[in-house]
Amino acid sequence: MKKEINTSIIINASTARVWEVLTDFENYHQWNPFIKSIEGTVQLGNTIKVTVAGASFKPKVLVFAEMRELKWLGHFLVKGLFDGEHCFELQKLSYGRTRFLHSEKFHGLLLPLMVKKLDTEIFAGFEAMNTALKNRVERII
Repeated sequence: MKKEINTSIIINASTARVWEVLTDFENYHQWNPFIKSIEGTVQLGNTIKVTVAGASFKPKVLVFAEMRELKWLGHFLVKGLFDGEHCFELQKLSYGRTRFLHSEKFHGLLLPLMVKKLDTEIFAGFEAMNTALKNRVERII
């Protein structure tokens, strides 16, 4: 069984500006209602520490493409139990706008037990982060 969450939002700012705010991990606590912190050196192959509401995990960075994409793969306890491939993507649009795509692909033995939470709380968390990122970027311009 697999499950995906896909969200997006249009931000009235350049991809460079959105990337700047998105990768300013030290200030997530000021604006991000979903991901409370990201610690460690975020670069390809590194393990980082991500804290969301009430839980921390240590995913491995799969992609870190400047001003385009950040993707990591995390596991709950052990690989295969409940895994998530989290992704932030930026798409350059006309008139200096950016489409922010925020998604995650889930799989693992515990997935059937998590579907309801993913469809409600986690989806809402993605949407809240998207809106907060848009507000933060557009306010600072």
